[in-house]
Amino acid sequence: MAKRLSAYTRRLVRSLKNWPITYWRSTWWHKLTTVIVVLIILIIGIMYGIAQWYIHSQANKPLRLGVTFIADYAEALGVNPEKTMDALIHIGVRQFRLVSYWSDGEPLKGQYNFSQLDWEFKKAEAAHAKVILVLGLRQPRWPECHMPTWAQDEPSNVWQPQLMAYIKTVVNRYKNSPSLESYQLENEYFLKGFGICTNYSRQRLVDEYNLVKSLDPHHIIIVSRSNNAIGIPLGQPQPDEFGISVYRWVWDANVTHRYLEYPYPAWFYAFLAGLQEIVDHKNMMIDELQAEPWPPHGQTIPQTSLAEQNKSMSASKLQSEFNYGIATGMRSIDMWGAEYWYYRLIKLHDPSVWNVAKREFARH
Repeated sequence: MAKRLSAYTRRLVRSLKNWPITYWRSTWWHKLTTVIVVLIILIIGIMYGIAQWYIHSQANKPLRLGVTFIADYAEALGVNPEKTMDALIHIGVRQFRLVSYWSDGEPLKGQYNFSQLDWEFKKAEAAHAKVILVLGLRQPRWPECHMPTWAQDEPSNVWQPQLMAYIKTVVNRYKNSPSLESYQLENEYFLKGFGICTNYSRQRLVDEYNLVKSLDPHHIIIVSRSNNAIGIPLGQPQPDEFGISVYRWVWDANVTHRYLEYPYPAWFYAFLAGLQEIVDHKNMMIDELQAEPWPPHGQTIPQTSLAEQNKSMSASKLQSEFNYGIATGMRSIDMWGAEYWYYRLIKLHDPSVWNVAKREFARH
């Protein structure tokens, strides 16, 4: 019995040693499969190698955690915007991405109203916080393109000069603020599948970039790329830095009608940032890291039960988001949904996500 087993083992070892050759000499389908598998392994290996190189190259740089703050969204959640920003400063937030919606700043043609953005800057300055100021037509939050009603029926050759005049006014008003650190020009500009937007002219983006640079050459300009998009943005304009959005738990309203988790590991985003660094030596930051629920069926968060909210953003998921963002190796991360943390604390009397955020900002 032992001899038969030994002979069988030897035959098995010989067949395994000869398997690649035998498999390659078989049908063309086997050859093609082998080539594809080898290429996939090679590509993933290269991606992972670039990711690890990038992570290690950034490891000694300081980590900067911030938040996107939108006063209009705080109001939509039913919480006081000024108290919300004060509370965020109190837990240690020292980097704010602020919006300059055209619809808010010029509600009537030629009549500007910067009262909201003024108090946001004053609070940031008092706290010695840094500000990333978003400019342009497309800015964070639905409907993405925030055009005032008076301009909506005008052709682009009419409203575009008016938008440029508004951008010029915003830049000149805040460029000397000690808190201003950078501008983000537009937001996920070429993302055509999300938002109520109709104009994706690259020339408009180039013109806006050149305008801002001419008005304020001393602050960097960030251009953000679409969420979870693959590829390197090589077209004009070439900004000083790139931003990227990261969403992991979303409601699929088109096909499955259920919650989906994007399968990308954290090192995938490290690969994107590393490849960007290799190709054009430009830094990349996470300008939106999901930190609030994605409600189902087109609901708003106040229309969604706490149990349902927890399916896409609970305290444990928020902790996972912080860990995930840090694991990408990118050293500047703005969390998306800080107004929600305060809403959940004040309106739902649930401090769980607020406490996670408080702990992470204190730690970093």
